[in-house]
Amino acid sequence: MPNHDPERLAELEAEQHELVFPAFDHADAWRLGCRITETALEAEHPVVIDIRRPGLVLFRAALAGSAPDQEEWVRGKSAVVFRMDASTALVAERLAARGMDPTRGWLPFPEYAVAGGSVPVRVAGVGVVAAVTVSGLASDDDHRLVVDGMRAYLDEVAGADAAGDDGR
Repeated sequence: MPNHDPERLAELEAEQHELVFPAFDHADAWRLGCRITETALEAEHPVVIDIRRPGLVLFRAALAGSAPDQEEWVRGKSAVVFRMDASTALVAERLAARGMDPTRGWLPFPEYAVAGGSVPVRVAGVGVVAAVTVSGLASDDDHRLVVDGMRAYLDEVAGADAAGDDGR
């Protein structure tokens, strides 16, 4: 049975409410993807970074050491985000809180990959418009790389808005 951590669940729920974009277009996807890629390159992470809408990849980078198998994980993680409107880490923790094993039942792998590393792009007043996914590290590390990149990007956009620029 999966382990449940109430503090982790609260942290992930708070992230979901915090990580809300004022808008998100192709240019935002490019800039956010480049930001996460730069961080991963500096740390020499062997990851794939993917930002997609249903049916359309907006950004993709496969860094040195990444493997073809990561494509299945990227697809499966992003499918969870689009089905559940929540990060894969949050979905996994919610299931653990209910004593459910995500590998058994209604979210079959590889169609769905309930492992940290995919986070929804939620636009204020709109909802989930994209998924940002990293694959190649441990689940918590994949998740943290995405969340840290999204926070930094949102801080940058907010700073540009405060300066009277549109952040783009």
